[in-house]
This record gives sequence, C-alpha cells and structure tokens, in this order.
Amino acid sequence: MVDKFDIVQVRKDFPILDQQVNGAPLVYFDNAATTQKPQVVIDALNQYYTQDNANIHRGLHTLAERATTGYELTRTKLKDFLNAPSTDQIIFTSGTTAGINLVAQTFGRANFSKGDVILVSNLEHHSNIVPWQMNAQETGAEVQVIPVDEVGVLDMEAYGQLLTSDRVKLVAVNHVSNAIGTINPIKQMIDMAHHAGAKVLIDGAQSVAHFDIDVQALDMDFFVFSAHKLFGPTGVGVLYGKREILESMPPYQGGGEMIKEVSFSGTTYNELPYKFEAGTPNIADVYAFGFALDYLKSLPADAVWEQEKALLDYASEQLSQIDGLRIVGQAPEKIAVVSFVIDGVHPQDIGVLLDKFGVAIRTGHHCAQPLMARYDLVGTCRASFAFYNTKEEIDLFVKALKRCLMMLS
Repeated sequence: MVDKFDIVQVRKDFPILDQQVNGAPLVYFDNAATTQKPQVVIDALNQYYTQDNANIHRGLHTLAERATTGYELTRTKLKDFLNAPSTDQIIFTSGTTAGINLVAQTFGRANFSKGDVILVSNLEHHSNIVPWQMNAQETGAEVQVIPVDEVGVLDMEAYGQLLTSDRVKLVAVNHVSNAIGTINPIKQMIDMAHHAGAKVLIDGAQSVAHFDIDVQALDMDFFVFSAHKLFGPTGVGVLYGKREILESMPPYQGGGEMIKEVSFSGTTYNELPYKFEAGTPNIADVYAFGFALDYLKSLPADAVWEQEKALLDYASEQLSQIDGLRIVGQAPEKIAVVSFVIDGVHPQDIGVLLDKFGVAIRTGHHCAQPLMARYDLVGTCRASFAFYNTKEEIDLFVKALKRCLMMLS
C-alpha cells in the first residue's frame, strides 16, 4: 500500500506486471476487459482458504463466524464506496451481467407489459441489450435506441424526444462505453428519465475503476458493476437498488438463504439483501474484494485520475502520428481507452502480432456489435489503461505496433 501515488511502488503491488511474455516485458493494455489484482487481494484469497474457509450466516462455529464477518464487511465497505443509504441495498451477484439480468427478470417482468418501452443506447455492451430484448419478447414491451453521433456522444436531443412517450418504463444505459471510452452524462439522463416517470439502470462496469460514484447524489434507481474490473477477483458483482424498488421486486432465484420459512403450504421470503442471494455465494472472492476496496482507498484519487488522463492524452497523440490509423470514438469526455482501426489491416491481425512483442490489447467488436455497425466496422483494436500503466509502456506499444505494420505490409 502507498501513502502517495508512487508509480514504481504501485507497479510492485501488482506482481503479474513483472514478467516477460514471448521474450518481452509484459505491456498489459486490456484493463477494460479485466484489471490486474494487487498482492493484498491475492493474499486475502490465500488467507481465506487457508484459515477461514466455511459457509456463512448459518454456522455457529468459529470459522463460520470469521467467514461471515469478512463477507459482510465487504458489503459494509461497498456501502461506503457507493455512499448507499444502507448495506441492505447492496446485493452480491456473479457480475454486471447477472445484475442486469436480475433486474430484467424481476423488476422487468413485474412492471413491463405490451406497448411499454425500454430505452437503451447505441453505446451498450451486449449484456445491457440482450436481457432487455429477452424481456421484451416475454412481456410485449419494446426496446428503443438512443442514437450516438460520429464522435461517440449520445444524441441528447433524440433522448429527450424518446422520453416524451409516457410508455417509457426504464432507461438502461452505461456510465462509460467499454468499446470507445465515452463518459455519458448520467446525472442529466437520470434527471430527464425521472421527470418522464421512468426508472434508470446504470451499467457501471467501466466507470467504477476510474472515478467516485455516489448513488444518492446521482439519484440512481439501479447500479451494477463487477469486482474484477475494480482490481478485485472474478465471479463477483454488485447490484445497488433503491430500497422501495428492491422490496417491491419478487425473488430472482429460490433456495437457501433467500427464505425465512419454508413449508409445503407456502414459503416466506427473506429480507433485503438476502432475498436476492439464494444459495452458497462466492464467499472467498467477496471476502478478497474488500481488500481491493481498501487498496483503492489508500490511493490519492485525484492523482490516479491525472495519471490515467495523461496516459490517454499521450497514447492518443502517439497513435495519431501513425499513417492510416484512425481513432474511433473521440468524445470530449472519455476514460483511458483508445479504440482504433488501421487502413487495410484486420484488427485481429494486429492483436495477434502485438502479443508476439508482449503487448496485450483487445481486438474485435468488444461485445458492442450494434455500435460497430453504427460505424460500419467489423471491430477495432482497443488499448485500455489503468493507473499502474506508464508512458514508457505506451512507447513500447507504439514501437511494436509500427513493427507489426511493417510485417503486414
């Protein structure tokens, strides 16, 4: 852990970064897909499995009590992290996708009917499109799309026009585009939706690692994200919801933990948040996620943001000097993501060759095929940065990219 933002020390906190890949120093620029884990998170997983492993909530022995305490402590840390009113409104899921599906299959089924409208944006990840399409098929509701302009900014005038219909029941939109990095004006979008009588779900998978989230100040109805994009373990997600909405929603799955009383004459469901947490949860990874939150809290937030902004600016400048390269998505407000295409070169070829030089980026449609179709692209190359990345790594990346282009010419 660090008292101030020291990039040398920060990189030491992430052991995976100190390795060679294909004979070259690893340059990891696939942070939008998943972030790397600090040593404290790795140690926490080992600690849990070597000393505290037990099922939670129902056991009376010491290990069960320690496991339960660690698990619920992470929920308390998340309450503070999001400025949620209570821990009851923090629901653990397996990831962002699971959280969206939970809302679609509970709130959606209970509240949508034929003729209702669900608004999504053209910037969405498939996980914030397909569940609503499935719900629409079941309920008779209709999915309508908020358009995006040439530089990757949502058309707010069109959004306002879509909201004039009193049939809009929900707006489901990402805070940040995973494919091109656009930061959406979610406070404005939430206020407009509420004024129109609609609820809002915000997909925060790409935003939680980059800036502070205050669910109360933003007046969010639902907020979902994944631990693995926030320097925590895989297999853990978080759904925050307003209490009155969560209490009105039926359970998503049946089983242990989500019940109070069970008999063959009927079942009484548990209170929040356990009503939505059926079965044995991912105890170890939730436990370790709390240590990721502690680590992030130890870093100076302003310095982290400045580091990422400097990386974005530097990478954009260096890449723009390569002949035939075009950056896709140049919204004025972006996180540290550069998505690009190169004339006459398939993105997959670039990704495969860069790996030979130890550079890890993501290529393809980034689970955002409607957005790729909007720009008439099969996919892009995406370099995404975290605070542990450096300008020196960008230099290695650009040098390797130029070598790849020479090999492909």
